[in-house]
This record gives sequence, C-alpha cells and structure tokens, in this order.
Amino acid sequence: LCLLTLICFGASRSGYAGLAAVELVFAALVLLAWSCRLPPRLPLLHWGWTDFTRCVIGALLFLITSLIVIVGFRDGAGIAGGVFGILAGILLGYDAYITLPTRQGHTAAPTGVYWEHWEGV
Repeated sequence: LCLLTLICFGASRSGYAGLAAVELVFAALVLLAWSCRLPPRLPLLHWGWTDFTRCVIGALLFLITSLIVIVGFRDGAGIAGGVFGILAGILLGYDAYITLPTRQGHTAAPTGVYWEHWEGV
C-alpha cells in the first residue's frame, strides 16, 4: 500500500509523495533487518518498540496526510492516493496494535512432561 500510495501521490499534484517514500524505505529497512537476523545480534536496540514506534508514526502521518489530500485536492490520482493512504494508515495502526511489546505476554515453557515421557514415567 505504501508503494501504491507513492505512485498515486507522485501522479497527483498534491506533492505528498515524500511521506509514502519515507515510510516505504523505513518498512524496507525493518524487513531487511529482520531477514538478516539482526535483532539477536544487536540486543542493545529493543526491536519490538522500534517496530511499534514506526507503525504508530506511519499510521498517524498516513491518516492525517490522506485526509488533507482527499479534502484539498480534486484530481483522481490524489483521491486514489488518499484512499490508499487511509487504508495504509489503518493497516499500520492494526500492526502497531499487534506488535505492542507490553501486550505480548511471555508464557512459561512446559517442563517435566517431555522428560517424563522419555524417561518412562
């Protein structure tokens, strides 16, 4: 959705393509970091809060900017970019809700049952 919003904002006269480009780059960098398995290598940085902060900032900026574009500009590409931006803001908000680090509780690993099964108890 960031790419679709970037294309639509770029084709529009609105001039808000920078927001979609920056969010697309940040999302690509976080995806690259996760795919290179950097979180275990860099324990100094709390990756859960980093992703949560990126999602919250992106959601707020997409929602605000998309509403401004939909209200202020009447060209087709601007309205399409605004709609895609609102959808991206909603999805980023949902992603922020899912990745909230304090919401994710840790469960204890089951112990004893596995070993009792193999020890013949």
